[in-house]
Amino acid sequence: MPSLSGLSGLSGPFDLGHWWDLLLHHDRVLTLVLPFGLQVEGRGVFLFYVTLAVLALGGLAVAATRRAELRRRWTTWVLIAPVVGLPIWAGRPTTAVLAVLLAVLAVREFVLLVRLPRPEALLLYGLAVLYPLAAWQWPDLLLLAPVVALGCALPTLLAGDTEYGLERSAFTAFGSVWLCWSIAHLVVLWEDAFLVVFAAAAADVSAYVGGTALRRFGWAGRPLSPLSPNKTLGGLAGAVAGTVLILLVLGSLSWGLVLAVALGGVAGDLLESMLKRRAGVKDAGSWLPGFGGLLDRIDSLLVVLPLAAVLA
Repeated sequence: MPSLSGLSGLSGPFDLGHWWDLLLHHDRVLTLVLPFGLQVEGRGVFLFYVTLAVLALGGLAVAATRRAELRRRWTTWVLIAPVVGLPIWAGRPTTAVLAVLLAVLAVREFVLLVRLPRPEALLLYGLAVLYPLAAWQWPDLLLLAPVVALGCALPTLLAGDTEYGLERSAFTAFGSVWLCWSIAHLVVLWEDAFLVVFAAAAADVSAYVGGTALRRFGWAGRPLSPLSPNKTLGGLAGAVAGTVLILLVLGSLSWGLVLAVALGGVAGDLLESMLKRRAGVKDAGSWLPGFGGLLDRIDSLLVVLPLAAVLA
């Protein structure tokens, strides 16, 4: 992107061009001093500070609203941040373990939503373990995802199920890609995984704020799809604006990543809405306070992660 230095006509702390260049090109590498003379240095420290600042500001905003639902959501975010962040910061092997746990939990909810029989469920559980491990040790194997998806028809072929076999195979193949393969991209993206997760979460919040703030305008209230009347053009505009802003702050602004996070997040939400409507349920689970199930929390990531790996 072009430099704006000197365009403001000002100097010193009021030079807008200087601050723009700093925002775009500063490497965000900071040092965190730990007890016993230990220290950690890198961009991850900057992300750590940003996460703390956002949670603190969010906590103040939630306290001001005095809404119990928002308080539950904020508490869940406080718990999620270290559960996701620490394994990623610890290294690629621990990120692979995190991806396995997330994939297994996601498969469990998916199996219940679409009522998959035991053979297909076991196949997906196996892929939930194998895909993240492959992403860690043999990443080129992820290119075999289309072949694996076709192989998901094997249980119905062996059972000779002519009545529901096509539906079972299709759901299993979809789950293998949408859940197992997609979550494995946490490992593929490892060094930037937390940044992408953070940006996707910020885009979700921005979509909510945009949809709420712009609903007075007729165009902003138009639903993107009949699947979810709450997903509107105003929300999409908010998601794009929020994504650009957060990526600018994080020093990772690129149009590929903006498309992956903003548009991929909305697409992920609509995909899960389609499944929940078919199943006739409001949430995919009930164990995450304020959110529902794991799929309700990571639905956007299931599209954002592979798109980020390709576009960014």
